[in-house]
Amino acid sequence: MKELKRVILLLESSRNFGRELLYGIARYSRLHSPWSFYREPSGLKTSVPRLTNWNASGIIMRDSLITKELLDLELPTILVLHDAERPKYLPTVITDAKTMTKLAAEHLLNRGLKHFAFCGFKNLFWSNHRENRFQNYIEEAGFEVHIYQPPIKHKFKSWYYEQSFMKDWLAKLPKPIGIMACNDDRGQHILEVCKSLGIKVPEEVAVIGVDNDQLICDLGEPPLTSVALNTESAGYAAAELLDRLMDGEKMKGQEIIVSATHVVKRQSTDLLAIDDQNVADAIRFIRQNAKNKLRVDDVVAQTCLGRRSLESGFRKILHRSVQEEIRRVRVELISQMLIETNLTVTEITALFNFTDFDHISRYFKKEKGLGLREFRKLNRKC
Repeated sequence: MKELKRVILLLESSRNFGRELLYGIARYSRLHSPWSFYREPSGLKTSVPRLTNWNASGIIMRDSLITKELLDLELPTILVLHDAERPKYLPTVITDAKTMTKLAAEHLLNRGLKHFAFCGFKNLFWSNHRENRFQNYIEEAGFEVHIYQPPIKHKFKSWYYEQSFMKDWLAKLPKPIGIMACNDDRGQHILEVCKSLGIKVPEEVAVIGVDNDQLICDLGEPPLTSVALNTESAGYAAAELLDRLMDGEKMKGQEIIVSATHVVKRQSTDLLAIDDQNVADAIRFIRQNAKNKLRVDDVVAQTCLGRRSLESGFRKILHRSVQEEIRRVRVELISQMLIETNLTVTEITALFNFTDFDHISRYFKKEKGLGLREFRKLNRKC
């Protein structure tokens, strides 16, 4: 009989990110010889004396919880990375800021907005990294990004005292504006301040967060749009790696990437801030009829313009053709169905009036760079 592996889990479970990691770890354990887990809800400092005597086989924990006592255990260890500095030989779970900020930026740009901002937490590596990436994407599109600067003095760092600083910042921003929050908690802060100032969301301020923590997002008024991550899959992969480490594989800085999968659209970004009424009508028609077999002439017929004039408007505002916008919207809807539903690829093909699997697969791969089944396997919860 194989010896029972004893795994220490020091991960925050009060937020969706930590819970999803734990779900993935638990799923791996169920499928591959159950492990015994040690979790410490009351904090690391109280647990270190007990952990050193628990005869553990491995650890998965936040990097901010590292102590000399834990390193001295010389156990296979995986860090969930939140800070830039850590022992280079330790394997890590890293959140990919590039994919999430790209999705957030594209989502806000596709609303037709011309003003953008980022709201994060200063002196936090992961937040600063998201800020820089988002700023790069928006500036590449030709727009400026207004960056929120939280108060420096420690006494103002609690949310109770910080609200007045955010009120001043939001009140002065040009409107309408799209704001990326570094996570859903920060997005909730923005929504609360907008409510207190009487700023209309999404008409004046459109807000998108990260993590798709359903509880936090649904508490918002209006509900918060958010970038979803494949965190559970990363938790499963972390457990799989830890299993190999506990069986003797060397720790050599292996990385497990948490990637963004898609944008979960809610009311906080439900607007179309485009001055050209014909282009706005055309975009709205495409979004409402994405499952139908649309032609460019069908879209043109919804406006008072000729095809050439409408194409010119699309190029000027969206920087793509009418046909490219039809394809983009259809592919995003297909992506959402692959991730959020149990419909088979054949059933999705029927919904979108594609003639066969090969046709929809080529169509989808041209936009996403992945086949339908590969995309679903990579991005959805198992």
